[in-house]
Amino acid sequence: MISRSLRIALLILLLLAGLFLAMHLAGRQAERQALRDEAEQAREQLSLYAGSLRTLIDRFRALPAVLALDPEIRSILQGPVDNHLQHQLNLKLETMNRAAGSTTLELLDRDGLAVAASNWRSPTSYVGHNYGFRPYFSEARSHGSGRFYGVGVVSGIPGYFLASAVRGANDEFIGTLVVKLEFPELEQEWGQRPDIILVSDARGVVFIANHPGWRYRELKPISADDRREMAATRQYDKQPLAPLIHSTLQDFGEGSRLARVDGPGGRADFLWESLPLPSEGWTLHLLRTPQEAASSARTASLAAAGAWLALYFLGLFLHQRWRVARIRQRSREELEQLVEQRTAALRTAQDGLIQAAKLAALGQMSTALAHEINQPLTALQMHLASLRLMLANGQLEQAHKALGRHDELLQRMAALTGHLKTYARKTPGGLRECLELGGVVEKALQLLAPNLRDAQVAISQELSVPAWISGDAIRLEQVLVNLLRNALDAVADVPNPTLWISLRRENAHWLLEVADNGGGIGESALPQVFDPFFTTKPAGAGLGIGLAVSYAIVHELGGTLSAANQGAGAVFTLRLPVDKAREEQP
Repeated sequence: MISRSLRIALLILLLLAGLFLAMHLAGRQAERQALRDEAEQAREQLSLYAGSLRTLIDRFRALPAVLALDPEIRSILQGPVDNHLQHQLNLKLETMNRAAGSTTLELLDRDGLAVAASNWRSPTSYVGHNYGFRPYFSEARSHGSGRFYGVGVVSGIPGYFLASAVRGANDEFIGTLVVKLEFPELEQEWGQRPDIILVSDARGVVFIANHPGWRYRELKPISADDRREMAATRQYDKQPLAPLIHSTLQDFGEGSRLARVDGPGGRADFLWESLPLPSEGWTLHLLRTPQEAASSARTASLAAAGAWLALYFLGLFLHQRWRVARIRQRSREELEQLVEQRTAALRTAQDGLIQAAKLAALGQMSTALAHEINQPLTALQMHLASLRLMLANGQLEQAHKALGRHDELLQRMAALTGHLKTYARKTPGGLRECLELGGVVEKALQLLAPNLRDAQVAISQELSVPAWISGDAIRLEQVLVNLLRNALDAVADVPNPTLWISLRRENAHWLLEVADNGGGIGESALPQVFDPFFTTKPAGAGLGIGLAVSYAIVHELGGTLSAANQGAGAVFTLRLPVDKAREEQP
């Protein structure tokens, strides 16, 4: 057995070890996440800087190629350039440079000698100097265009040179037109930013920086061949290059890292974001001092310490509870048995409620079946009376024909029970066939013909046929019978009872309206006419499920059924989609 004092010492040691570990891990994770967030922000800012630099260069990218097509320049370069022609070219380039907004324009002959320049008036004029050693000249001569960033050998001012070949009448090389771009305004604008912004060439030499102390720094070792080439092209003429010592502390991927840099201001840690500029062969860098990482690490460490203490004391509390629970094991087992018994009883009661709900739904469907079968039974009774008279009068042939109608009514009753089963299913089903809606109307009127005659109701029909739809003829007939019977009930006590039945096309739907002059539906009852068991008829005159069943049938067929008041009565509108496949058939 471990002594009480030793157990307390181990608990304290676990508490302190977990506390320091949680603070360290949470602080490191929060610091890393904060650095990633700041790096993402720096990346977005770097994209903006890259956009401004590309925009500045793109403004002048096509300028030398356009000016190289000038007929006067091409004509002069065809032969020797005397003082008069040189003066003429100087004035022309000066005017063009002023209009374009570039730094300088210069014209080189086929040997690289500057025969004219826009800065011909200044002491650092390019006129008379040979730039055949510059890469942009050799590239223009061999490829038609060239580019090069370097320090001006005459002016000592760095700039970006864009060159385009000037060709003669036979497409031969006769010279090069060069535009020089300097970026003092861009560096001045970037100099107002707290971040360090650098642009390096393909060799890793920084040639643009918003702080002068960072310019002409080597970001990576330069080979001896590259140094000889830089000396031959005088790219950074008379500018001493110094290495920039830096090391990666954390790599976030995609040109993003935390680096320790020995810069002009001493050693410091920076978020270093790099973005290649493929069109120029440069790389844009942004160095930002992390601001939120330390505070985020402190906050996360404190939060982790609080969480560890809470978990630790919660563990002690749970351990104590477990010990108490172990002592009361027998009581808990008895309680679990009691809970299991109660759960079984509740499950039994729940099953009984489900079964009761099923029985209630079955009762509702049985009531609907009795309501719907009553219609064909009434018609069958009338036809049987007629059949007896025919048999009594010896009209055997007419009686034989009438038997077919009896069989049809019996099939209808069987179909109605099947339709009610389909309505009761959760998933809509039933027959879907191409049918003509006008024919369904006629069958419903035939079924109710005795009722219409007895009630002496005038029928006004306006049917646009054929009206092809996709549905179930028996179920649609069931809907129409319900609507017509309700209309008959509505006009029972009305002088000159009249029913209007209209069928018309409206865009991609057929609209069938059944209207009466029976006084209409009360405004308070309109929203409820399709609710099951809602009825405005006297007790015993109706169950209030006919319209509910009709509404469900129409909805299952992809249509709508609505009720409204119109004129002296009510109107029910049945809307069903057109069967376009049937209409497209020849």
